[in-house]
Amino acid sequence: MTNATNATNATNATNATNATNATTASNGLASTNGATAANPTNGAAAASGSTGTVTDELAEGLRAGAAERDRTGQLAAETFGALKDAGATAYLVPAEHGGGGRTFEDTGQLLRRLARDDGATAVTLAMHTHLVAAQVWRWRHGIVEAEGVLRKVAAGAVLISTGAADWVGSSGTCRRVQDGYVVSARKGPASGCEVGDVLVTSIRWDEAPDGPSVLHCAIPFSAAGLRIEPTWDALGLRATGSHTVALDDVFVPDAAVSLIRAADRWHPVWNMVMGAAMPLIMAAYLGIADAALALARDAVAAGSEPDRLHCLGETINAHTTAADVVAAMLASADDLRFDNTDEHAAATLSRKSVATDAVIATCRHALETVGGRGYRRGHDAERLLRDAHGCLFHPLPRARQLAFSARVAIGQGPLG
Repeated sequence: MTNATNATNATNATNATNATNATTASNGLASTNGATAANPTNGAAAASGSTGTVTDELAEGLRAGAAERDRTGQLAAETFGALKDAGATAYLVPAEHGGGGRTFEDTGQLLRRLARDDGATAVTLAMHTHLVAAQVWRWRHGIVEAEGVLRKVAAGAVLISTGAADWVGSSGTCRRVQDGYVVSARKGPASGCEVGDVLVTSIRWDEAPDGPSVLHCAIPFSAAGLRIEPTWDALGLRATGSHTVALDDVFVPDAAVSLIRAADRWHPVWNMVMGAAMPLIMAAYLGIADAALALARDAVAAGSEPDRLHCLGETINAHTTAADVVAAMLASADDLRFDNTDEHAAATLSRKSVATDAVIATCRHALETVGGRGYRRGHDAERLLRDAHGCLFHPLPRARQLAFSARVAIGQGPLG
């Protein structure tokens, strides 16, 4: 598939097939804790105010509990609820659909600001927010079905993603039954699943009539056969609640299926996903780097030996690169009006790799600037460095990104 053909097909395909997993998430959302578009939360309205309405009033609370949650590995469910009440989960939803009406870049700044105080909570929020961004992209491109999902998010529904692990081939089993499908799978990591309302996922269907396929669907957490397995115990981002969601013979009605595509082949929907998701996710990690830079500056203020100044200079250089590249990612999305071409996805993923290296380098140099005390368990510097490494594992890991971008550059298509 040539890039020019893909660009045309990607634009045209949206009306029929573009899904970010959630074209008809409205079906799953319709049964979430009684939330309805007609009864939006007060928090959604609050998001239309200044950024400070959502962030500054909650920042001290986030920071105060971050180290303890890292130690215990517990998601800040109560804090996440406070963010929802303040409008953070509906920040990006257009005002005409009951949300905050903020821009894509505003939303990136929100995630960045939150991550300075609690990286794990900010990354968890980014996992929900990138799904919202995909729906805003669809709405901006004339796909009216997105409106229902956006209104339900404004009413308080939290979306949980499993897309990174699923990728092009997906996993699980699926069989056709009357009026729908019965699916089984184990999906993880699913960040924030303990506070989620709808699982936005995909299931492999090897026996599909047209050959191995992938079913994209939305499943309410109240569905029979869905359970959370507490499996998350990681090096960093320990308080994201990124457990495994198990699906055992869960019924998925036809109306909850947003897309059926060929397995193991590139689909234009992924170009949209990359462009909508990665800038927001990396904005959260940039906030972690911000916090590391602040620690390094404070350390030098307490003592300005030449070697410590050198370390701070390295921290500043790495942070400048990270900030510039993430800013470019957010700007290139054109407030979710970008064309979902292979070229845009490749550029986004290239920037993601550069930003990843720079975020981790910022945190590493900051630790060196702080000195040996920063290496001790419980110091903010060592926690920030551990958390920063999470960005390595969002799509695409560097080696796969290099091949992806190179293939697109020579006209082979993302998967060759």
